[in-house]
Amino acid sequence: MISTWSEWKRYPRPGRGENLEAPISPGIYEVRIAGTGALYSFGAVDNLAQSLALLPVGSKSWFGRRNPSDVPDLEYRTCATSSKADAKAAAERMIGRRETYMSGAA
Repeated sequence: MISTWSEWKRYPRPGRGENLEAPISPGIYEVRIAGTGALYSFGAVDNLAQSLALLPVGSKSWFGRRNPSDVPDLEYRTCATSSKADAKAAAERMIGRRETYMSGAA
């Protein structure tokens, strides 16, 4: 069973104490660059909250600190499913539709 997509939310920026709001369940996530809408990351996972929290954002220096200007302004949305298998199937359908659209637009 697949639910609907959540609204787009701003991805928390490092060091600001902002929270990530995502279900602790299987599903699909999509992360985009806010200014351009370009896809940054997409996945079908076992735990949406954990996967989004562990998403590598920006670059780290040798000393483990990130330069705030290197971190892109990101937005994310989630779609919860009842199992990871459902999430993978939904993600494959989405990718197939996107590829069909792009091949027709080219």
